[in-house]
Amino acid sequence: MDAQARREIIAKRLADSGEPVSAAVLARELSVSRQIIVGDVALLRAGGLDITATPRGYLLPRPPAGISCTFACRHRADQMTEELNAMVDQGCTVLDVIVEHPIYGQLTGPLRLSNRYEVAQFVARCKEEEAAPLSQLTEGVHLHTLLCPDQNAAGRVREVLKQLGFLF
Repeated sequence: MDAQARREIIAKRLADSGEPVSAAVLARELSVSRQIIVGDVALLRAGGLDITATPRGYLLPRPPAGISCTFACRHRADQMTEELNAMVDQGCTVLDVIVEHPIYGQLTGPLRLSNRYEVAQFVARCKEEEAAPLSQLTEGVHLHTLLCPDQNAAGRVREVLKQLGFLF
């Protein structure tokens, strides 16, 4: 299989998947190295395909169902699990985390966390990789973009974050 055919398969696989697909999985399926997949994804992006990299793999954005809202939060790094669980427990998806860096400006990390299992996987990966959350760069201050099924869910998130003392 030539490189162009492989990239077409990757694009179709991502388009057909409703969840992130890791580079390792794609590499196994296509019998190439993970680095080849990373390069193919970079070329697909350069060609105009809107591929998002999440902690669980690559995906193509789907039109959102529900409402998007942003919350400004502040907490210690050891409270990250509690914060993320509080949001997904209200039926919302945590799309990203955003910090304002003094040199680089706005830095955004895609998350796409929808339930406690995904939160636990994300937090475990942070610990495994010894990766500090982006909010460490801003003394705990950060934004989260959420996709909520309705205004009531967004209101519940606001209330629970307020009760936990995380709402900035």
